[in-house]
Amino acid sequence: MRIVKAEALPIVIPFSDGGGAGAGLMPTTWNTLEIVLLRLEADDGTVGWGEAFAYSCRSATLAALRDMVLPLVIGAEVEDIPAFTRGLQRKLHIQGRAGITLFAISGVDIALWDIAAKRKGLRLADLLGCKRERFPAYASLVRYGEPGMVEARARMAVDQGYGAVKLHEITLPNIEAGRRGAPAVKLTTDVNCNWSAEEARALLPEMKAMDLYWVEEPVWPPDDAPALAALEAEFGVPLASGENAGAEQPFREIVKAVTFPQPSVTKVGGVTEFRAVAALAAAAGKAVMPHCPYFGPGYWASAQLMGAAEAGMFEFLHIEAEAWLSPAMPMPEGGEIALPEGTGLGFSPDMDVVERFRVSG
Repeated sequence: MRIVKAEALPIVIPFSDGGGAGAGLMPTTWNTLEIVLLRLEADDGTVGWGEAFAYSCRSATLAALRDMVLPLVIGAEVEDIPAFTRGLQRKLHIQGRAGITLFAISGVDIALWDIAAKRKGLRLADLLGCKRERFPAYASLVRYGEPGMVEARARMAVDQGYGAVKLHEITLPNIEAGRRGAPAVKLTTDVNCNWSAEEARALLPEMKAMDLYWVEEPVWPPDDAPALAALEAEFGVPLASGENAGAEQPFREIVKAVTFPQPSVTKVGGVTEFRAVAALAAAAGKAVMPHCPYFGPGYWASAQLMGAAEAGMFEFLHIEAEAWLSPAMPMPEGGEIALPEGTGLGFSPDMDVVERFRVSG
């Protein structure tokens, strides 16, 4: 296929989370979903949709697409998607092998796989080898930083049927509150690298006592595989990491170090690199737990990849958005998500919503 058109659409959709915005998950107050939506069109008219990671970096990701990546994509003949997008990584490695450059490439890769599956009349999961029509989802709460709110929001998720809840709390009182709100389900917390080594050593026994299913990115840097492996071995608490790792290479060590590798499809290099990480994990007898606080094509791509996996849970960011990009978004029901219908990703945007929330850059 030859790519004849490409368009990047920056979108900002407000959301509410019950009062936790600005508690420290992002560099500034977080109450909007920033999405860089990518539309690619092949020479036979097939359209593919992708998403490049854009939270708190929308303008930079958009610039990377327009200035560096899309000039190499428009007019290109693409027969082997992994070879093509890894070729983009090589051509642009001087601009960075992870971060903004790879976010932009991730969007392209997702859109190319969407086109490839559509051209065969298949869902992406079927193209990759579908294993599950439904799979478990967990409620991923924002950071609230106040025990009463943490407990209430965790209880809300349990009442909605989730069998697993993820906190983003970093202090013992707030994590204990999460366990009170979700006493009989899988409970995890994402520390976002906020603990020092000393704090991790002091707090991990408490996490063990509360039977946390995993602790995510406990220390800085998040890809310090020897440190993560040592902590997991010493304290017996499953650890998770990988949402900030770029492409397959760093996961070769992360997969050895933690119980739950966490590739993020809009950051890691798209479907291509996600599949490579999943293969590493499978060879090690581990299941990936994809990082997926997304509501554009990254959501649909993650769902398709979970359908092609034998194990693993889907992350659903537990918020209420002012609008969703597609009325057909497969929402969690009873703590599960069904594979999207249709071909490719199954994503088709509501252009009225796109135009309503589209911004200039």
